[in-house]
Amino acid sequence: MNETKPKKGRKIIFPIILGLVLVGALIFTAKEYIYYQNHAVTDDAQVDADISPVVARVNGYVKEIRFQDNQYVKEGDTLAILDDRDYKIKLQQTEAALYSAKQTVNVSQSNVTEAKTGITTAEANVEAAKVQVWKTTQDFERYQNLYNDQAITKAQFDDAKAAKDAAEAQLVVAQSQVPVQTKKVSSDQTQVGATASNIASRLADIDYAKLQISYTVIVAPSSGIVSKRSIQLGQLVQAGQVLFSVVHSNDIYITANFKETQVGDLRLNDRVDVEVDAFPDSAIHGIVQSFSGATGAKFSLLPPDNATGNFVKVVQRIPVKIILQADSALLQSLRPGMSVKVVVHTK
Repeated sequence: MNETKPKKGRKIIFPIILGLVLVGALIFTAKEYIYYQNHAVTDDAQVDADISPVVARVNGYVKEIRFQDNQYVKEGDTLAILDDRDYKIKLQQTEAALYSAKQTVNVSQSNVTEAKTGITTAEANVEAAKVQVWKTTQDFERYQNLYNDQAITKAQFDDAKAAKDAAEAQLVVAQSQVPVQTKKVSSDQTQVGATASNIASRLADIDYAKLQISYTVIVAPSSGIVSKRSIQLGQLVQAGQVLFSVVHSNDIYITANFKETQVGDLRLNDRVDVEVDAFPDSAIHGIVQSFSGATGAKFSLLPPDNATGNFVKVVQRIPVKIILQADSALLQSLRPGMSVKVVVHTK
């Protein structure tokens, strides 16, 4: 009798344990089902930030480096200086060219003034020639009357006629000089305009030379952490070469790649919980800000083309940008590329 009771007890305990396990599994399944009906979850997500590559805009040797690797810098801080002696010499050359152009303009303006004086002189010569023509004409008429009366000799009459003809010829010459001087004024004024345009060109050259000099001082485009330095003192850098990068410290956000089957439940400004793998005991909150214009595969180097080969349907993922609460103390410790888990409250 004593051996039968333990056997019956064991037979009763096993169904009870099995029932409890099944009830627990059912409760767990129900909770998970309800949870995922109200949340969209993905661990295909990472910390992101704007990263500005700092590029050399002129050629030159590195003269100074004013930052350490991974140092925090503020926008406008001087980070590196290139040797600017070549560009300063170029500036001096352009300034000398400007001085020469200004002197040329002064000479051209003097020529215009001189030409205008020549017009006045030519017009005065015309008036003088007209007076001389009038006088010689009067003398000629008097001598002609005297010659007709045989009061003077033929030689005297010829002298009077020659003087009249010479005065008329002088008048023609004087009158021809007026348009010549006028044309010279116009030509000199055109020359002034041409040399004045050279001044504008020289001023532009000076501005460009100063701009080139300013490019030898390399400043931080934004506040952040300087990383990935690729320059050394004395190194010759070329225009367009990336010198280092600045990771924007004020623009930390999350890029979460949700399945296309999940995106239909997401809405702008949905509340988000973010768990960073590096800090599992701390949570960050944010909101959904925007959705990518295409799936991640479309932006890949070799996007898939379903029109070729055998088609295999693959669930695509769409990047979703999540902005974080600015008051979170953990933001200062986040770095782009960190892995995170994202939970979006969809309902």
